[in-house]
Amino acid sequence: MHIEPGFIIQAKVMGANVAAVGVLGFYARKFVEKPFDIIKAGLAAVFFSIFMQSFHMSVGPSELHFVGAMAIYLTLGFTPTLFGFTVGLLLQGVIFDPHDLPHLAVNSLSLILPLITAHMVVGKKLFDRSLNKRLSWRTILKLDAIYYAGVTSMVGFWLLIGEVATPFSAWATFASSYLAVIAFEPVVTILTVKLLKRYEDAPVVQKLFSVKELKLKS
Repeated sequence: MHIEPGFIIQAKVMGANVAAVGVLGFYARKFVEKPFDIIKAGLAAVFFSIFMQSFHMSVGPSELHFVGAMAIYLTLGFTPTLFGFTVGLLLQGVIFDPHDLPHLAVNSLSLILPLITAHMVVGKKLFDRSLNKRLSWRTILKLDAIYYAGVTSMVGFWLLIGEVATPFSAWATFASSYLAVIAFEPVVTILTVKLLKRYEDAPVVQKLFSVKELKLKS
């Protein structure tokens, strides 16, 4: 889901910077209500970086990554994951790929805007105890489908407004490659949630994770 430097002119990159700061600034107020979420955001950044570095390969005009998005989101919560993605990209840029840093906001938006969509459409209800919504395989697949459709669409958007002509077939090859992630990632997600739910009453799990709020479908 990376957009390599050179694809987008500086003026549009600056626009992405403003948009990313605006989105993150809007949700930063949540840390005032739950300051411990800052630690969760740090954990999200670490897990995200590990997942991203564990598997990545070039496909068409971008890259296929194992993101672990829903596993992080469902176990650490929405706001920590939102910031964890951006901090994780920053860490990877500093440590592994400094040439990606100019597009930090571009690549961050490709991850956080789809997360906001998946959260608002499906995920938010799962964390609301009053609605008694239960987490199931179908729900996780729906979350993954919404999220990765959003990620690939965002990559398509950046390529569309970029300065380098990219054939639609190249983007389609990249987008279809994420079907493998949608097929595999739910397994990691449900196993992670079930493992943490088993120890949800442990003080460390209660402090560092958000699984207590989730209800699994039996």
